[in-house]
Amino acid sequence: MNHHNTVSIIQHDHIAQAGITAAECMTWVEESFKIKYESQLPPKISLHPQGDDFFNTMPALLPPRYGRFGVKVVHRIDGQVPSLGADILLYDSATGRLLAVVDGDWITTMRTGAVAALATRLLQRTGVHTYSMMGLGNTARATALCLLADHADEPVTLRLLRYKDQAQSFIERLSSVGTRNVQFEVVDEINDLVAGADVLISCITLAKGLICDHDELFRPGMLLLPVHTRGFQNCDLFFDKVFADDTGHVSGFKYFTRFKRYDELSRVLLGENPGRESDHERILGYNIGLGLHDVLFASKIYDRVKDCEHFVQRKETAKFWI
Repeated sequence: MNHHNTVSIIQHDHIAQAGITAAECMTWVEESFKIKYESQLPPKISLHPQGDDFFNTMPALLPPRYGRFGVKVVHRIDGQVPSLGADILLYDSATGRLLAVVDGDWITTMRTGAVAALATRLLQRTGVHTYSMMGLGNTARATALCLLADHADEPVTLRLLRYKDQAQSFIERLSSVGTRNVQFEVVDEINDLVAGADVLISCITLAKGLICDHDELFRPGMLLLPVHTRGFQNCDLFFDKVFADDTGHVSGFKYFTRFKRYDELSRVLLGENPGRESDHERILGYNIGLGLHDVLFASKIYDRVKDCEHFVQRKETAKFWI
């Protein structure tokens, strides 16, 4: 006997047309951080087919009141366009029924940008309205959109590191969405970008060595967010505090045992850690990415997107079928 199960296929364009705002993405990542310790969230499994390429498998079980389990597979393959790609399977955790196959590219990018923007809200020193950025691809664009949504009633300056035509393309994209509270500066040298930064957000996906080995350029009070963890290992040794989305993600870092003070970002949101305690502290944020964000986003999107594709899954229900 077969049981027929209708499974949603939620494509990139279905998500892009669903009207999800950057402000909503900020709310969703904050929600996911707050339920971290109620969820089941094993460390991601990372496998490397060749060179620096990877496949990461990221399962997450939301708290029982959500009734959802999901697993994301994200990969980076050098030479592919885009190099990063992701897919999510979403299940009903009470029945085990497959609910949806969800394109993960939009979710991965927007939740990553929203996490970076949330970290700036929680950890930057007072009075900061200027954000320095490098690696100006999709993740940086998502971060900028979330930052601007979070500062909708105040002016923001984005300092951009020039690389090929990325800075100009970035400016054109942000200008095209009608953002009025932003102005731009373009910096030619990495040392100048670092030296002038109160908040530095790096979205580069690959670095062979240190981005800036002049420790004195990282000013007191700075917040550093290497979104893909690359190129700032020297800062592990002298920054005053380090916050991460999950201890399992950073416990294998070379200098983990030498962090001055360490905790998870969820503890700050839950009021269990004060976060920044002075405007002189240098703070480093390693938010590598939780499958929890992806599964919560996929769950919210599944509940919202109705006009999508489907396929019928036929499952054998007899107890003995061999």
